[in-house]
Amino acid sequence: MRIIIGTIFLNLLGLTISGQSEDKWPVIDASPMDVIYYPKEVAWRNYLKEEERQMTPKAKLLYSRPQKNNRDIFGGLVAYGSEWRLGANEATTISFYQPVGINGTTLQAGNYTLWAVVHEDQWTINFSTELGIWGIANRDKDQTVATIKVPVEEIQESTEALSMTFQELDDKNIELIIQWEMTRVRVPISFNPIQFNQLDASQLDIAHYPANSAYTNYLKGDDREIKAKITVAYHRPAKKNRAVFGSLVPYGKIWRLGANESTEILLNEKAKIGDKIVNPGNYGLYAEVNKNEWTLIFSKDIPSWGPENRDDSKDIVKVKIPSYREAEVVEYLSIVFEEKDYNKADMIIAWDTTRAVATFEFISE
Repeated sequence: MRIIIGTIFLNLLGLTISGQSEDKWPVIDASPMDVIYYPKEVAWRNYLKEEERQMTPKAKLLYSRPQKNNRDIFGGLVAYGSEWRLGANEATTISFYQPVGINGTTLQAGNYTLWAVVHEDQWTINFSTELGIWGIANRDKDQTVATIKVPVEEIQESTEALSMTFQELDDKNIELIIQWEMTRVRVPISFNPIQFNQLDASQLDIAHYPANSAYTNYLKGDDREIKAKITVAYHRPAKKNRAVFGSLVPYGKIWRLGANESTEILLNEKAKIGDKIVNPGNYGLYAEVNKNEWTLIFSKDIPSWGPENRDDSKDIVKVKIPSYREAEVVEYLSIVFEEKDYNKADMIIAWDTTRAVATFEFISE
């Protein structure tokens, strides 16, 4: 009895048990699927030669192509004011392999379904993150992430099957062209979208000497004449329960004195550090870290992202500075200045339990 009931249930689902019925194979659909790529040559890149063989796709469209079959399409089969899946069967899916701009909205690389609200003179094209949709029923419109209105063009010769293609405008812009019956629309897509940085886990900070040189517009009297002698811009990674010096920052290696872009220092006055003179200017600031002393390096090889492939020939000054330990754990890398007198200050670099100190003596000319 259990076997009979199970067989009936599987048959209702369109499934079969081996040896009990014939296998079912999909038939050719009246609205066959098609795929288009941009650039189109990427579809057959294995046949290309040399550098062209390395090309990568920027966009791909997968859609079903219904036929006109003597029907009135727009305003008939596809009613004006209603939403359409831009094809038949599964909703049309567009894939982007890099961020793109749609009407001022930036879409990240990924897969999106395409929808259109059709009117006689204008379509509204919607991009949605909702995937796995068959038709428009119960679509979650809250997952629409970009919308653009595009004008309708009337063409001279009727197109029998729904057709789509990418057309290049220039190296940063393409159009997705959609055409069926006597109607054509163009959806602009930019490969040069507006993008803003997310909040960085290693936030950028600036240390000033004198400290009040950062807000002289709030000072009064003679204090308003204070000028910055040093400005240091650096990213502040966190310890996060990691062993820092000798592990995350290995001994004997060059370190960018932070994360992300290498730390940069602006000297507005000539300064003596140890037995070395550093002239006014912008420098990348690095350190070769060891247990009891560091070698501080001023470099003109800026900007840079870390010490990899650093041009050593642009190192201007190297000077040894002492390092020591304290009991207090500093969670985020910190650079502060401690004034000795107006023309002398210690730059203290602190992270975890390690401190390193570079003394700047400013030279009046």
